[in-house]
Amino acid sequence: MSQDRVADALNQIMNAHRAKKAKVELKHHSKLLLSVLAIAKLKGYIKSYEIVDKILKVELGNVNACNAIKPRFTVTTEEIEKYVKRYLPAKNLGIIIVSTSKGLMTHNSAIDKNIGGCLLAYFY
Repeated sequence: MSQDRVADALNQIMNAHRAKKAKVELKHHSKLLLSVLAIAKLKGYIKSYEIVDKILKVELGNVNACNAIKPRFTVTTEEIEKYVKRYLPAKNLGIIIVSTSKGLMTHNSAIDKNIGGCLLAYFY
């Protein structure tokens, strides 16, 4: 296991999805991971998540793929579209989560607000 909690958690979520499991339990989590899961829940990729006895329980939703973006590229608003083409299978399918000075948001919100940042993860 590495030091990147977000990457480890998203890998475990994808492994559970491939094994056709509806839920996954994560022993290690962070505030950043919880924020990523909150955005994924808003978009329907995660049904629910909760912390019970220091274990994060995640119920999978309509997720086909998710992964952390490594290295965490720092991008401007104009460069986001290049990474959308690289990581997402189609133009309006999926989201890239961007860490900005205004907090975490999807790539669409970052483009609308004209804010760049660091790319963290993608879901579709």
